[in-house]
Amino acid sequence: MKTIRCLLTGLGNIGRTFLEILPAREARLREQYGVELKFVGVGDSSGTAISPDGLDIAAIVALKNERRGVANLPGVGRPGGNLLEMVETTDADLLLEATPTDIETGQPGLDLVRAAFRRGMNVVMASKGALVTAFDELAASSDWNGDRTKPALRFSGAVASALPSVNIGWRDLAGGEIKSIEAVLNGTTQVMLTMMREGKTYDEALAEAQRIGVAEPDPTLDVEGWDAANKLLILANAVLRQPTKLSEMSVTGITGVTVADIEAASANGGALILLCKAEPGPDGRFALSVAPTAVPAEHPFSRLGRKESGIVYESDIFGRMVALNLGQGPTGTAAAMLRDTLSLYGK
Repeated sequence: MKTIRCLLTGLGNIGRTFLEILPAREARLREQYGVELKFVGVGDSSGTAISPDGLDIAAIVALKNERRGVANLPGVGRPGGNLLEMVETTDADLLLEATPTDIETGQPGLDLVRAAFRRGMNVVMASKGALVTAFDELAASSDWNGDRTKPALRFSGAVASALPSVNIGWRDLAGGEIKSIEAVLNGTTQVMLTMMREGKTYDEALAEAQRIGVAEPDPTLDVEGWDAANKLLILANAVLRQPTKLSEMSVTGITGVTVADIEAASANGGALILLCKAEPGPDGRFALSVAPTAVPAEHPFSRLGRKESGIVYESDIFGRMVALNLGQGPTGTAAAMLRDTLSLYGK
């Protein structure tokens, strides 16, 4: 059995949930995958907690549920401890990166991943900021470009939570030529558009989405299409192998969608969705776009529910590949982190 020494940076909803789902799976990880995860360092906004002998996961989860930081862990907590310093000085095999995303700088995740690679650690990412701002750099520093002598990089949870959008494209369609991608990758807009289909106005749908915690107090990134665009950008760089910047994409959000637009799209069983598309352009590159789009009744996305995401790949030898996911919120992203970890270490 392999014991994997882990660092976890970021203990918000995703990082905390990742730790919460582990205890019930410890026996399965050992017996089915031959893996034991030992956390030697974790960090949040309060500081860090470090122990070469392994940290008490239940105690960490209990602290976080009490809205207290890991720096309060007796004996191992380090108030004000620096995440980057922890990665640079703690012996570990794997960095699990789940800090908040900054899509303009990629920080703090970018420097944390850089430090992990310098030390030969594998990396599993849930945050997407560093992937948006510096994908080429991270790919060149890792096994993503095919050099298996370099540390591994996995990030399936950064693109639509548990939906295996990245994995299908780079692994399951290996050997084929991808002709196009269509995807619904933003949960907030899918919830809002479904509410509008049920009769709410845009303002009513946004207010309700904020009330139930689906939409942020400042929903700009979601409703203006930029969260979906960031995820499509990662797919373009990682799966299509097409270096792409946000400035090269056409992005339109749902702020201008009206009830009349919804009704017109819903005629004859269709639906209006915020659609991410990658399709061949006249210059030989994939043209990338995000926009409210009416899809007909026969399209797989016409039946997407309020909390569902989906992706459709068209390829030359595999044909059409469709995956749908009923969103599980932070649990889905945490599950994707576990999936990525087992892809690296499972027997």
